[in-house]
Amino acid sequence: MTLQIRFVFALIALSAGVEYSNAEPCRTESFEGTEYTVCSFDPTADDIRTFWGTEAGAPFNTFDALAEELKGQGLTLSFAMNGGMYGEDFSPTGLYIEEGRELAPANTKTVTGEPQDIPNFYKKPNGVFYLQGKAAGVMTTDAWLASPQNARFATQSGPMLVIDGKIHPAFIENSTDRKHRDGVGVDTSGKVHFAITEDAVSFYNFARFFRDGLGCDDALFLDGGSAPGIYAPELGRDDAPGHGGYGPIIGVVK
Repeated sequence: MTLQIRFVFALIALSAGVEYSNAEPCRTESFEGTEYTVCSFDPTADDIRTFWGTEAGAPFNTFDALAEELKGQGLTLSFAMNGGMYGEDFSPTGLYIEEGRELAPANTKTVTGEPQDIPNFYKKPNGVFYLQGKAAGVMTTDAWLASPQNARFATQSGPMLVIDGKIHPAFIENSTDRKHRDGVGVDTSGKVHFAITEDAVSFYNFARFFRDGLGCDDALFLDGGSAPGIYAPELGRDDAPGHGGYGPIIGVVK
């Protein structure tokens, strides 16, 4: 479609009061005064995977390194987001499955104390994002352990943002703890939505965006503060890691 024809279609849509979209997976959305970048994919058509490191065992650390590795395999990285929390050696904090191999076990550790003193991963329930066949899902870690999925890819993070349509019980509606955050959710049609905040936001409001803005009954926090990042070439985004490197990465390849 030529640019001129596309422009004409856009004018027709606008004159009819219809929101025009160029069908790109990534866009900017505003919800209750907060700006988000959202990238949405259909697991029945899009190749969503998790990545950690090279065959030699070295973590990728950056989106560019992953893109270069895939290029050598004749593949293109079209989107990526940091895929959950990790240790000082960039190894996953919890469950990690890649190409059907469990490279790190589920983390069931419990941390007690004042809510503000408990690291985000351990604000239970935490959860798992997984890909199985042509479907994707998010579930609590307890649900995963009770009924493990035969996943091709999976990564554990925490806390859960939305659980069966309900916001995580530990989140405070008027919390002043506002940070940049990113996460992933699956809506009722099975679409996968990755979102990163462009403004600082509370956990409660971030969860509401996934539930009420994106229609996700289940959503999982990936990371916050200076850690969140995305790779979205059509938006000119290739975010550098905030802690010296990324651990697990969730990506879409073509």
